[in-house]
Amino acid sequence: MVSYCPICGKPVYFGEKKRSLGRDYHPLCLKCHKCNRQLNAGQHAEYDDKPYCSFCYLKMFGPKGTTTTKIYYFHGCNNDSVIISLVR
Repeated sequence: MVSYCPICGKPVYFGEKKRSLGRDYHPLCLKCHKCNRQLNAGQHAEYDDKPYCSFCYLKMFGPKGTTTTKIYYFHGCNNDSVIISLVR
């Protein structure tokens, strides 16, 4: 039985298929949707039925950090620094 590649929609024959996450891909079709890096079967993630490398997947859909935190310091009489507040 011939399956169809979810990326290009063409038939994938037994001798050329890469099976990953329950789907059959052409070797050249199995690449990251964002950076176009070639992916190995089983070593990637999918979002909205599109494959992503681990780096792009975590960057786009992983937990977000608080990189915009500002720290305000109070400089005392002895040049000691004390954190007054954290503002996001």
